[in-house]
Amino acid sequence: MILTAARRAVRAEWGPLAGAIRAGLVRRKAAALSVTIAAVCLIVLCQYLQNQSWGRGPVEYLGYVQTSQPWWVSLLRTPLSLFVPAPDLPVWGGLLQVFVVFAVCECALGWRRTLLVAYVATLAGTTYARIGVALGPGGLLGLPASTADIHDTGPSAAVVGLSVYVCWRYRAWLTGTAVVGSMLWEIYAKPNLAGREHLVAIMAIAVVCAVRTYRERRRRLVPAPTAGKAGEKATEGAARLAPQGREGPAPQGREGPAPLRALGERRTPRERPAPQKPREPREPQAAQAAQAAQAPEASRTPWEQRRRVVRTTGSANSPRGHGSGKPPSQSWALRRSRFHRAS
Repeated sequence: MILTAARRAVRAEWGPLAGAIRAGLVRRKAAALSVTIAAVCLIVLCQYLQNQSWGRGPVEYLGYVQTSQPWWVSLLRTPLSLFVPAPDLPVWGGLLQVFVVFAVCECALGWRRTLLVAYVATLAGTTYARIGVALGPGGLLGLPASTADIHDTGPSAAVVGLSVYVCWRYRAWLTGTAVVGSMLWEIYAKPNLAGREHLVAIMAIAVVCAVRTYRERRRRLVPAPTAGKAGEKATEGAARLAPQGREGPAPQGREGPAPLRALGERRTPRERPAPQKPREPREPQAAQAAQAAQAPEASRTPWEQRRRVVRTTGSANSPRGHGSGKPPSQSWALRRSRFHRAS
């Protein structure tokens, strides 16, 4: 019973996310991990270059972000700084984080949304560093002046932001709570610039999730306006198809525009037609003939009376000589024998 409850909890927590990942892999095959593989390769390349005497200069010029730099320089270097390994973390830790989180998000969200959320989280952390240094150590969110010379690089802020966003998107509330709790513990255990940037990235993604939730609810509740003659025709058609005998406005909270909302209501059951009287079976021809023979002569037409006389007694005008009173086969045999004798 405990295993069953645990299985249900795991399925409720990660079932929708696992289904989205599986659907993305089936639909795009190996292309579903293209951005993830590119990000891992970029991290490895930056790590190799910055450890070389001839490659450290280009990496610093293109990917290192500091608070002492002008804001437009930091803004241009922020995209590449995401893939430059942080100086205080081992490179294998960044690779593992990027591969797992980017792969999950790329399969479940798509590569465009993955890159957008990662950039928003990284940019929020970089912006906070500049604001904190400007406030000074005496402010609530202030940072000491020595923070201005720290290299603000690494994918950790993007990884945290993506984790929170994908947990919100697929309702993995326990996992999202665990991510936020671990970041709070990091700030308490080791108060530094990276920990505060992670917390700011979570706040920025939380604002994005709140805006998207508000827009989705508003889209569900507010009907879409109908314009032009097409909208009038749709309104007339919906009114014509609406169930009769029901008064009052359409129920709120149902998706779809207002004219089509009446189509989703339950209709009263149609009145069933009265059962038809079953047809009487047709009588056989022999029974009809017997019934016609028993009918009186007055009820028959002249044609029926003549036909009856011809069938029973024969006629002088019969082409087969039925007037002789003999069967047709015998009469025909006699006529043929006479014809041969005459010839």
